[in-house]
Amino acid sequence: MDRRYVAVVGAGDASARQVSQAEAVGRAVAASGAVLVCGGLGGVMAAACRGAKEAGGLTVGILPGTDRTGANPHLDVALPTGLGEARNAVVVRAADAVVAVGGGYGTLSEMALALKAGIPVVGLGTWELSRDGAPVEAVARADDPDRAVAMALELAAAHRGDGASPAT
Repeated sequence: MDRRYVAVVGAGDASARQVSQAEAVGRAVAASGAVLVCGGLGGVMAAACRGAKEAGGLTVGILPGTDRTGANPHLDVALPTGLGEARNAVVVRAADAVVAVGGGYGTLSEMALALKAGIPVVGLGTWELSRDGAPVEAVARADDPDRAVAMALELAAAHRGDGASPAT
């Protein structure tokens, strides 16, 4: 029960660069021993799951529909919710930290929901936030996938306040 859960969020229609980054994020999540949680569909979600599975990791998809139709083939657990885009709240609430890779408005909503809940968010080529024209430093920034996952796990441990090693 002490395993970390890392949500990987990003566009279902991802660029080649985002797909490559998401695969590397998935591999790093699996290598850390954490569980990868995502929205369960294509693009960044499928790429992250593919990377995690290649590295022997466990993947969970929180699906928007009422059945498993459309779930990416790299999921170990596919959970249909019937919630549509509202499932974004379930994705982030299931996680100890979130890594956002690129993304559109759905990704932005997941980032906002995580931040509102106090769940750390690490961005990799994703949205930059500002309020009234001034930058908001709520999202930690990483330059590469391995660093993004390391930061997410460090922030998750600090957030939980347990000081447990990120691999537990």
